[in-house]
Amino acid sequence: MKTAFYIVLLTFGSSFLGYSQNQPLSPNNNTADTSLVQPESSNMNWYIVQDTVKVLIGKVNTQIKKDKKDLYVITTVDMTQATTKWVDTTIVSIKNFKPIYHSSYNQQRDMVLHFDSKVTGYYFDKKTDIKTTINETTTKPYFDSNFYPQLIRFLPLSEGYQNSIAIFDYNPTTSTGVITATIKNTELAILNLNGQETKVWKVQTTDDISKNQTISTYYIDVTTRKILKHDIAFNGRLMTMEIID
Repeated sequence: MKTAFYIVLLTFGSSFLGYSQNQPLSPNNNTADTSLVQPESSNMNWYIVQDTVKVLIGKVNTQIKKDKKDLYVITTVDMTQATTKWVDTTIVSIKNFKPIYHSSYNQQRDMVLHFDSKVTGYYFDKKTDIKTTINETTTKPYFDSNFYPQLIRFLPLSEGYQNSIAIFDYNPTTSTGVITATIKNTELAILNLNGQETKVWKVQTTDDISKNQTISTYYIDVTTRKILKHDIAFNGRLMTMEIID
């Protein structure tokens, strides 16, 4: 899903600190509370915000499932201007969220990643009809870049919480490998959404995928740890996702 945000920025025509003193979070340095992980389903509306007007551009369904060993995150994105749905599947170890598998299928490209001692798989660009074999060696532990928005929900969030996160991202047009996502700030806030006020952790993040030019802000229910809202700010523009059920 992280990659989805940046592709949408291009589709809509946009060129759209404090680090922790500790080592970046990774499966080997993981402070997440896995007991917070529960099976769930959520639906969100995805808007682009123009001045004060929200224009619906898609709908996002996220399913979280788990068994004794693995955690599955399946995201289906139905864009209003697309003829096919975007489907992402991420599998990680439930013990420490070490990545196992990721796939992403949409009308622009297909991608499959298998995480082991190497990252293997393929990237098929449907515009150019070029299929690239992926075979990447990594030298340090990391989370899947598509999973870290979920990881944030289960961290020991508190006022002023900051940290960095080691993530692996594959992009055939830019850099590939282990890069960094950053939690810039965390604060307790009240979110007024659909006439309801909810106490949330407001968590501001950025990452090397966008060269730290895009700011994502997650509004996470303090009690349930569900993401209720997600703002994506880039070059003075704004997209937002809001939970509907």
